[in-house]
Amino acid sequence: MVNKIFIHGLESSGDGFKGQFFKKLFPECLTPTFKPYSPKIPIKVLLIERMQQLIPILKDRMDCVIIGSSFGGLMATLYTLKNPSKVTKLILLAPYLSLQELIPKNYAPISVPVTIIHGKLDTIVPLNQSKIYAEKLFTNLIYNITDDDHSLRKTVKTLDWSNLIKNS
Repeated sequence: MVNKIFIHGLESSGDGFKGQFFKKLFPECLTPTFKPYSPKIPIKVLLIERMQQLIPILKDRMDCVIIGSSFGGLMATLYTLKNPSKVTKLILLAPYLSLQELIPKNYAPISVPVTIIHGKLDTIVPLNQSKIYAEKLFTNLIYNITDDDHSLRKTVKTLDWSNLIKNS
């Protein structure tokens, strides 16, 4: 059985637009809410704390399809780089892939199938930086650039998610 999980972005939650969307589309999809963002908490510290929440959720799960949005895309990427045998597919939505914790030379490229969807109107996460990192980290990568902004609200609603997840 495929285990599906959606990892929300920095200022969102598992009950945000995408979390609700995936829960409705795939009732078995996990949509946890991670520690809330606060400008008082350094991003690196928040990332460590959120990863400490994520790891136990996925500890005993195999055949995972992980969908990560923005900061959740960074979390999903870090988890997959460290646990490639547990992940059958990684789907990243406007992933934030430009933090010091994600220096490509510190990781061996992995062949897990990865699909990235990034809006060309994204003013939050630089598309070019994200693409450069992704191309260094993933050898089985499909990078789709869409006519949308960072939230990808229009795009998320129009994708054939069943097919996208099934092709893992």
